[in-house]
Amino acid sequence: MLRRIEFLYRVSLIFSCLFYNQAVLAALPNLGNEEQIPSLAPMLDNVTPAVVNIATEGRVTVQQNPLFSDPFFRRFFNVPNGQIQRKTQSLGSGVIVDAKRGLVLTNNHVIANAVQITVTLRDGRQLNAEIVGTDPETDVAVIKIHADKLTDIKPADSDKLRVGDYVVAIGNPFGLGQTVTSGIVSALSRSGLGIEGYEDFIQTDASINPGNSGGALVNLRGELVGINTAILSQDGSNIGIGFAIPINLSLSIMEQLIDKGSVQRGFIGISVQDLDLELAEALGAKNQKGAIITNVIKSSPAAEAGLLPGDVILSINNKEVKRASDVRNHIGLLQVDDNVEFDLIRNGKRQKLTAKVTSANDYIGASVTNQRLDGITFSDINPGSPYFNRVEGVVVAEIDQGSLGWKSGLRKADIISSTNRIPVTNVKDFTNIVNDIKGSLLLRVIRGRSVSFLVLR
Repeated sequence: MLRRIEFLYRVSLIFSCLFYNQAVLAALPNLGNEEQIPSLAPMLDNVTPAVVNIATEGRVTVQQNPLFSDPFFRRFFNVPNGQIQRKTQSLGSGVIVDAKRGLVLTNNHVIANAVQITVTLRDGRQLNAEIVGTDPETDVAVIKIHADKLTDIKPADSDKLRVGDYVVAIGNPFGLGQTVTSGIVSALSRSGLGIEGYEDFIQTDASINPGNSGGALVNLRGELVGINTAILSQDGSNIGIGFAIPINLSLSIMEQLIDKGSVQRGFIGISVQDLDLELAEALGAKNQKGAIITNVIKSSPAAEAGLLPGDVILSINNKEVKRASDVRNHIGLLQVDDNVEFDLIRNGKRQKLTAKVTSANDYIGASVTNQRLDGITFSDINPGSPYFNRVEGVVVAEIDQGSLGWKSGLRKADIISSTNRIPVTNVKDFTNIVNDIKGSLLLRVIRGRSVSFLVLR
């Protein structure tokens, strides 16, 4: 009896192994020969010609000691007039996404400050590239090359990616030359990492190392699902946590850069803060994650949709909101005229409201053309703000990380009460003042209970 049971167990084990192996073989590409050896090689033969190496040369201004602004010290130490610049070099990767137009997607940080960009194709050809446009906030950049017989990679619908899908990363790590690594999608919609201004990353354990930036993340059909951009590591080496920008987002940014020269951020007119346990209980949102609306700008899309201060946002377009920064990411990555659906809690009851995304510049009705304020959106001090009817000025509604204002210390929700000692009362006055100023801007900034001056040179 025991022998019979053992025999049946072995037979069932053999059939299970055969069934498992057939399933694995069916899921993977093969060489098409009789042995049915699983391999990624046929797929890679088609896509690797579209992944390019990028080398750049750039110039950055060296920060000088303030003493060297004095002409006496400059003459004494024989410091040349003007700003001192340092030569920089960078290596990275890129992906040809439109062979006819010669368009290549890469990361902004790969080509930042570049004065010369050299693209090397898989067949060894070296080409000069020109910058079409960049978006530092999402770390997307578009460059263009001119050549015949280019190969591009067709995009997939990255919104259909699932955790567990197999993916392959292709790039130029450490300047070694084209390299391929494989893994799975580990997580989706990663944000709040502080890597970029706007984040909606694909997380993968496919090895992404320095030099892979701007390279391709493809599925097993050889379709482009993302642009490799960053790793999470204390020492800069790969530890199995890499991030890619979804291709749907990358292509949307690319088309805006081509058509308009810049990216219009979504805007609906709300301010939010993180939800903690005490606030959640007081607002009837116990055991919930989310963000609280603290202010709704009058006549804004949010106000017209019926959003109110005190509403707790749980999700936006079915994407979970865990913290206030998620709201900024989700809305800022939408395009003008897109609809945005909010799932929220009000007075302990759940409801859904829909608003139409607009441009912040269109909403405030005033265009700041002073380049020192690029990447910053301003609004009036509206009812609901603790400063309303208490101080005069304008509010920093949005500010891009990497902008001159950010680097100078300006932050979202700051109040600017004067510019070059001229009092500011509203956005219209502020716009007229700053657009007429050609030199540095001296801003008087109110933040909480403190007041300070910032200079934008």
